Amino acid sequence: MTTARCLLAAIAAVAATALAGCASLMGGSSASAALMPTTGNTTTGSVTFAQRGGKVLVSGEVRGLKPGAEHGFHVHEKGDCSSGDGMSAGGHFNPAAAPHGRHGQGSHHAGDLVSLRADASGSARFSFESATISVGGGMADVVGKGLIVHRDPDDYATQPTGNAGARLACAVITRS
Repeated sequence: MTTARCLLAAIAAVAATALAGCASLMGGSSASAALMPTTGNTTTGSVTFAQRGGKVLVSGEVRGLKPGAEHGFHVHEKGDCSSGDGMSAGGHFNPAAAPHGRHGQGSHHAGDLVSLRADASGSARFSFESATISVGGGMADVVGKGLIVHRDPDDYATQPTGNAGARLACAVITRS
């Protein structure tokens, strides 16, 4: 084999290895949640959870919110939306027994997500990463848990709820 061919073969082998590594990092488990309104509310939406290495990409859209308002958004401990008020989903998902707090800053429940900000039409579109939840395995796996959109903003301080108020919509997070 000529030097040029050896060099090309080596480059091809390195590129194939790198692409295979990237594919495994980009791939991963995914889950989704179809938010349905609790009794007397109109909030709906869809959310996806995609495991990407050590982080989960959370993205989606929620409609039927108070225009221009902020709303608490949490993974809850039970995948149960059978009660009309969403209370059957239990409290915040908190496998590490951490205090309630702001997502991505200091100690907080695994289920403390980024708050939603509704636009002028009452819709919130979002996409963020979380290093405190997982999809498809481990202590912080959200599959089978509840997802709740709250009426009020999360104050990030009141224990253990953030004082986010009534539950406007509920979903069960299911593996995709």
